[in-house]
Amino acid sequence: MAARGDNSKAKPGAPVDVEPLRRAITGCVRSIAGDGDVEVTFANERPGMTGERIRLPELSKRPTAHELAVTRGLGDSMALRLACHDEKVHATMAPQGSDARAIFDVVEQARVESIGALRMEGMASNLRSMTDEKYSKANFTGIERQEDAPVGEAVAMMVREKLTGQRPPASAGKVLDLWRDFIEDKAGSELDNLSSAINDQQAFAKVIRNMLSAMEMAEEYGDDDSDADNDDQSEQEDQSSGDEQDQDEVDEDAGTDAAPVEDSEVADEQMEDGETEGAEISDDDMMEEGEDDSETPGETRRPNTPFADFNEKVDYHVFTEEFDEIITAEELCDAAELERLRAFLDKQLAHLQGAVGRLANRLQRRLMAQQNRSWDFDLEEGYLDPARLQRIIIDPMQALSFKMERDTQFRDTVVTLLIDNSGSMRGRPITVAATCADILARTLERCGVKVEILGFTTKAWKGGQARENWLAGGKPQTPGRLNDLRHIIYKSADAPWRRARANLGLMMREGLLKENIDGEALIWAHNRLLARREQRRILMMISDGAPVDDSTLSVNPGNYLERHLRAVIEQIETRSPVELLAIGIGHDVTRYYRRAVTIVDADELAGAMTEQLASLFEDQSAQPRGGRLRRAG
Repeated sequence: MAARGDNSKAKPGAPVDVEPLRRAITGCVRSIAGDGDVEVTFANERPGMTGERIRLPELSKRPTAHELAVTRGLGDSMALRLACHDEKVHATMAPQGSDARAIFDVVEQARVESIGALRMEGMASNLRSMTDEKYSKANFTGIERQEDAPVGEAVAMMVREKLTGQRPPASAGKVLDLWRDFIEDKAGSELDNLSSAINDQQAFAKVIRNMLSAMEMAEEYGDDDSDADNDDQSEQEDQSSGDEQDQDEVDEDAGTDAAPVEDSEVADEQMEDGETEGAEISDDDMMEEGEDDSETPGETRRPNTPFADFNEKVDYHVFTEEFDEIITAEELCDAAELERLRAFLDKQLAHLQGAVGRLANRLQRRLMAQQNRSWDFDLEEGYLDPARLQRIIIDPMQALSFKMERDTQFRDTVVTLLIDNSGSMRGRPITVAATCADILARTLERCGVKVEILGFTTKAWKGGQARENWLAGGKPQTPGRLNDLRHIIYKSADAPWRRARANLGLMMREGLLKENIDGEALIWAHNRLLARREQRRILMMISDGAPVDDSTLSVNPGNYLERHLRAVIEQIETRSPVELLAIGIGHDVTRYYRRAVTIVDADELAGAMTEQLASLFEDQSAQPRGGRLRRAG
């Protein structure tokens, strides 16, 4: 009787031990940095570096070769920054002006990465995978006009090309081509001096300053240098024995100016998203030394995001953001009250649970069908293929045949459900929306798809504190959005369903649902998705009508909020990698969204949500972006 051999297949759901990979990556980072005290952690958050603390993205249960290369590239980039970069020299040589400083920063990062790429071929491959991933997430391939192409990234691409001889990856699109003639015409002679200065940060910085000057974006370094000499001479003339303390204060102020702390919604979102257990560096720790000190090679400052300077282009502005809030459900309500509200929600829809449950099972079957892995046959290694054993009987000289499963990319997906929490949703619509969001989160989690559930409303009716400030300020004309936003996180993408289940009961709380400003809510949810590592990102809006805020509309044009919403939707649908779809409850939203379905009764919501999500997963290639979803009924 044959015993089980070594050729048996492991259980398909068994987790892979990634700890040896983490240790290996950590060791590489410390070796490249030349510092054994560098702290390296892995978390499902935005990668970054503060001082000698580095945070890399968490590895998935079954990491692919591309994922490993991207993670190693991020680690190599940050380690090279520690090894080849002097922050004091950088601050001294940096130009004035935010645009020039942004280009100066990204080009310096290109320098340190080029040093590593020239020294080690493997590191060059990792860094290329990292930049390829960055440009892919930024959707550079969709850029066709020079005004949409970030000049800083174009300069950095050209610097890498000059230093390493490698052209930008295909995911960089036409960004460099759109700016190449301009850069070469203005600063071509300086580009030829880069290679000789690559290992001298100060000399390299002078070349970049001369390039910026030739491009009319900054003054030459010599001008700043002479001014500094004049300042030093005047200080020496006025210096006395008691000036040491004053000089210390000047130095302290200069250090503060060199590393300003950015405002940060990004920091808030990182704190709100921090559900990963075992992270050794908290978001507070990562932010305490200033956001400018936090380097993120794979997620550099993105002037290229679809909503960079967006409000200025569409003539939309906000009177004040001082009283806006992004808050979790737990912060709005204590645990006991959330449990009570959740029980009330379950009771309200007890008769609907069976129907929704059947739809959820149907969705799960359809999604799991997409996860059936295909096989590669007739391989020289892998799992023994018993269906081809008869070959050996027919011809003993025939070699054994093996097979291997081909991984699918289905799991690399995140879905955000953005639920309108306006007063018009009160009653059955919000009850059904909450229950369906709960069912979908549970179902998709079983299929390995992460789900984020968000809500949006305002803190007050008719304006709140923003309107009070406007009245106190003399009622200036056309103040823009004039209310206090409240964006609610019911479930972050990394939080398990069981931990967030009670939070959805908050939608049943009296007084929560007020007014809705859809455009800014879409931007918020969209930007959270862009910060995610998943390759495929889906945003589903659930609303019952157009944006309405009496305070804003009473002092602005009547179509002010609707016009902004249309512009936001167009940006996402045409320039973002995020897939957007919408479900309108009792209101035709197809006039806003390209992918949309309208339902008449709230009871249809469960079927519409499951059917539309299932159709997205069934055949991505068969349904081009911008196509209309079929109506669920």
